[in-house]
Amino acid sequence: QVQLVESGGGLVQPGGSLRLSCAASGTIFSVNAMGWYRQAPGKQRELVAVISSGGRTNYADYVKGRFTIFRDNAKNTVYLQMNSLKPEDTAVYYCNVGITYDSISGRSEHDYWGQGTQVTVSS
Repeated sequence: QVQLVESGGGLVQPGGSLRLSCAASGTIFSVNAMGWYRQAPGKQRELVAVISSGGRTNYADYVKGRFTIFRDNAKNTVYLQMNSLKPEDTAVYYCNVGITYDSISGRSEHDYWGQGTQVTVSS
């Protein structure tokens, strides 16, 4: 089994910073692409940033220059450094991790979601 544990959300004033983390654990053969999504009340879940296994990154236009995604492969952990936060960044943030694992039925790949962490930007 594979588990993802997120941490780092909270309440921050506009212009402030937060760092989110998402750690994968379990029977893991390899960790593939890792990403962050967010969902604000009444809106669809949207991509924030993604990082490939080779370190290539891609960002949504609305976070470019403010957010940085990076990963620690030794810890199977992905981070999202969020700077210059705005009220419109308020949402539940979810990590999404592609994992290859071994089971009795062989080697498989699956995308896993974290439990979500609330980020609130307000004065």
